[in-house]
Amino acid sequence: MITSTSNQRIKEIVQYQRKSRARNEAGIFIVEGMRMVREVPEEKLVKLYVTETFYKKHREELPKSNVQPEFVTPAVFSYLSDTKTPQGVLAVVRQNQYDEKIIRRAGHTHLMVLDNLQDPGNLGTIFRTAEAAGVTGILLSRDCVDIYNPKVIRSTMGAIFRMPFVYVADLPAAIGRLKEENIRVYAAHLDGKHAYDEENYCGGTAFLIGNEGNGLRQEIADCADTWIRIPMAGQAESLNAAVAASVLMFEVSRQRRKQE
Repeated sequence: MITSTSNQRIKEIVQYQRKSRARNEAGIFIVEGMRMVREVPEEKLVKLYVTETFYKKHREELPKSNVQPEFVTPAVFSYLSDTKTPQGVLAVVRQNQYDEKIIRRAGHTHLMVLDNLQDPGNLGTIFRTAEAAGVTGILLSRDCVDIYNPKVIRSTMGAIFRMPFVYVADLPAAIGRLKEENIRVYAAHLDGKHAYDEENYCGGTAFLIGNEGNGLRQEIADCADTWIRIPMAGQAESLNAAVAASVLMFEVSRQRRKQE
């Protein structure tokens, strides 16, 4: 049992929790809590840390794996945890590796393209909703919040293990490649010419979603084939990025169900 916060493995996990560079160099990330740990694919599980109390109560619920749990004291686990009320279980998981081939699903492509999204909760919610709405992949600009940020991971509710994604250094160039694949690109924009539900999304479709405070950068919005807007009543000027993305994603889902 690990009883000291000075233990080298404990120090490493704390670095993985706090620093994206440490996570990326090691090719791993951290998940916490029984619900998330159960979602980890067996081949992705690297290490498992638990308290004795948690293990005695939940041992049969832990994922079946050759990885043996490492026991830590409650005090050490609290030091490791990124949550206010730790459950007593934490997993070290291998990062996913995808490339832009996620766009090559002609006729069925449904992509979200995120420009400088910064809020961890928004990004996690978009991933979770994307899975539910049948999105086939997510492209992110390099300056988006790190998908492996612990707050993002919690917000994905397991979708991180199933939703393909890739960060791209040159977002306009990546959007250009979408167009070469005959994927129609729509910018969610307050100055959109048409309402979002006036377009046909049954072919290859990608939506551009911008920063929470500033929306899409002009050079990114200009890459779209069409600007669309979400009509709003009352005095609301805009929607939360994750909410706007959800409205658009499920409109695609609705249209494609009707076509079946």
